[in-house]
Amino acid sequence: MSTNDHLTHTDSVTFDVRNGVAWIGFNRPQSRNAMTWEMYDALEKHCDQLVADDSVHAVVLHGVGGEAFVAGTDISQFSGFSKPEDAIGYERRIDRVVGKLETFPKPTLALIEGACVGGGAALALVCDFRYATPTMKFGVPIAKTLGNTLSINNVSRMIDMLGVARTKEALMMARLFGADEALAAGLVNQQFDADIIYAEVATLAEAFAKRAPLTLQASKALVGRALEQRRLSADASDDWVTTCYMSQDFAAAVDKFVNKTPFEWSGH
Repeated sequence: MSTNDHLTHTDSVTFDVRNGVAWIGFNRPQSRNAMTWEMYDALEKHCDQLVADDSVHAVVLHGVGGEAFVAGTDISQFSGFSKPEDAIGYERRIDRVVGKLETFPKPTLALIEGACVGGGAALALVCDFRYATPTMKFGVPIAKTLGNTLSINNVSRMIDMLGVARTKEALMMARLFGADEALAAGLVNQQFDADIIYAEVATLAEAFAKRAPLTLQASKALVGRALEQRRLSADASDDWVTTCYMSQDFAAAVDKFVNKTPFEWSGH
């Protein structure tokens, strides 16, 4: 790959600019790049800084290690949830970070290897373009894992990209979509083998330097305005967010993850 213009690393998020393209890497491969609060904050900060950086004309998000893009939010962070404000605050936080990426004015590309689930699926959905290897598994299997729910905004984003039928399959049946099916559905723009995907995505991202900047910004902004007209207010899902996150089932599912304790769904 080409010589770095500049390179910055943190423990959990890498940041690299090459040939006018910013590469943001989620770097917790031992946890399949599950997102911590620090990682969400770092992504938000990079978005804020890159808006004003005229030397960067596109952004690529990717997972480090080859096994996952992002395997959701780190479940251990839910162990302290005890009141409705914890649940609503978390969903608002995710909405803010995902929304900032969604409205980022420059082209964004998700390079997806392996697991792209939960919070990772939300991040990938709002990128302008998605490119995957054959190992991609995309979905939100919370009906099997945690028993929580998405916010109304993230449900809307899934419907926009997957349609109603596939959104219900993803959320209610906990289905994970493979790369071939995602490509056929239009969720993934192209599929590449693992040994070439980084070079191919770099070529695609670098090509935006040769396109009219105002047209790119206008196109993205106007698509965003059209989608925004179909969405409800953020508090439209607060009742179900509170119900699910404050449930015995959710607490037991988190405890199973943290302490390896058995449980069965109770519906309470």
